[in-house]
Amino acid sequence: MNKELVGWDRDLVTVVIPAKDEAPTVAGVVRGAKEYASEVIVVNGHSSDRTFPEAQNAGAVVILDHNKGKGDAIRASLPVISRDITVFMDADGSHDPADIPKLAGPLLRGEADHVSGSRLLGGSSELHGGFDEFLRLMGSSLITAFIGWRFKVRLSESQNGFRAIRTDVLRRLDLRENSTTIEQEMIIKTLKAGYRLAEVPAHEYRRQSGSSHITISRVWFRYVTSLIRYIFF
Repeated sequence: MNKELVGWDRDLVTVVIPAKDEAPTVAGVVRGAKEYASEVIVVNGHSSDRTFPEAQNAGAVVILDHNKGKGDAIRASLPVISRDITVFMDADGSHDPADIPKLAGPLLRGEADHVSGSRLLGGSSELHGGFDEFLRLMGSSLITAFIGWRFKVRLSESQNGFRAIRTDVLRRLDLRENSTTIEQEMIIKTLKAGYRLAEVPAHEYRRQSGSSHITISRVWFRYVTSLIRYIFF
């Protein structure tokens, strides 16, 4: 048996899944998450497909965000979360629910306050093969190196959406970002507040259906401005 599952209590874990137009995959992700968490919340980003009923029929609590992006979806989940540990994962099938105990285990054992899944340690089927992927990897590495320099920590990455955090800590971070920049904001504010941040390997698989909602050429400036805002102010 996986050592992380020894003494595992799914009643202490909430999984939050932001989802927009992910009807082909969201039900499978919900069912996988329910094996490790008693509460699964899907935050529906005003999808135009069957994301809402697919998630609901799979057993998730489904709520709406304010249609502003992934960060907005994460913040919208905060009043609904009722468990001690919150795990965030994507709805496109790129994250393996079987990794949830690996992420949440250090929190349940009192060894960390926030655990980020690292694709640089666990490998990625997405971050290679094309110019856009190259830009993603290069940008992520530069931002992560800057965060590590600023807070004197060694990190391999800062952008993966697959992570676990103590719910009380999550609520104290006062998250503000509306887009995917919320991931680096979460890490910066964790370190800035003096909470314990850890990393574990987590493989990123190719999305199972459709294409990414993120276009690097349109959003790169958000990552730079967000980094400067939270690092220095």
